Amino acid sequence: MEYAVTARMVADTALPTKETLPVERVTQPSFETEIVSQRPTHPSYIRVLITFARNSLVRDMTFRANFIIECISSVSWALMNIGFYWIVFQHTPMIGRETGWGQAEFFVFVATTWFINALVQTFFMPNAEEFSELIRTGQLDFVLLKPIDTQFLISFRRVDWSSLANILTAGTLLGLSLWELTHRSENPLSISPVTITLYVFYVLCGVAILYSIMIALASTSIWLGRNQSLYDFWFYITNFSRYPMEIYYRGWGKALWFVFTFVVPVLVVVNVPARILARPLTPRAWWEWPLAGFAIVATLGCLAASRWLFHFALTRYRSASS
Repeated sequence: MEYAVTARMVADTALPTKETLPVERVTQPSFETEIVSQRPTHPSYIRVLITFARNSLVRDMTFRANFIIECISSVSWALMNIGFYWIVFQHTPMIGRETGWGQAEFFVFVATTWFINALVQTFFMPNAEEFSELIRTGQLDFVLLKPIDTQFLISFRRVDWSSLANILTAGTLLGLSLWELTHRSENPLSISPVTITLYVFYVLCGVAILYSIMIALASTSIWLGRNQSLYDFWFYITNFSRYPMEIYYRGWGKALWFVFTFVVPVLVVVNVPARILARPLTPRAWWEWPLAGFAIVATLGCLAASRWLFHFALTRYRSASS
């Protein structure tokens, strides 16, 4: 009897069968949800550029005396150049025979040169100079790991705000020169909104061409290891763009005119926007608009070539840990 009661109690407290087990429904994440969660997020390049500019400004304001001295040096250099050119025009009414580059027209040319060089030196020159140091110290390894385009990061990581002082000087010189051209008694210059738009567009084209040459020169640091002569070589090349292209089209200078117009197109950097705005020849020469069209082709070609060379150089880069 006792045995029968115990057996019944064991039967009543026995483990539940498969049918009596509660069923928990586990929901597995869908395949689409997993893809979305693993999808990389790309940074906003505009926000990154603003962050770089803000950090650079904070760094420059940390050493305000040095920043002010650099600005004063840039403005002083510009004023000395204006004085030199003013002395030149005391001896000749025009740069080049029958070129149309009088004093006011040439000062428009000079102001355009300063606009373009100031933008290049503000955004690109300090970064190109530091590229060889990134390679030498091995910091380029960390740059390559960033989830952002490497060329963008190399080109804009630092902004030299003191170089923007030349933009103020260039704007003042440009305004005074245009006022003189538009108020002269004989054949006054007329400026339309289309002219201003084209001028700004070709100034940006000039900046793009000079940037392409600079990043191409900086890319050679991967093979050379340390390219400290970058700024000197850059100055030698861009020095040809500081003067109207007509002065080279005589004698053996025609070879320089051809090389620096169609091979390394630095002569179109300043000549095209300055010609559009100052209009030294009235009516315009027949080759001015074809030259403007070539400037667009040269800009696209230089950007594509420098982009290819930069990525090709990265494929030859040996990591500091290798």
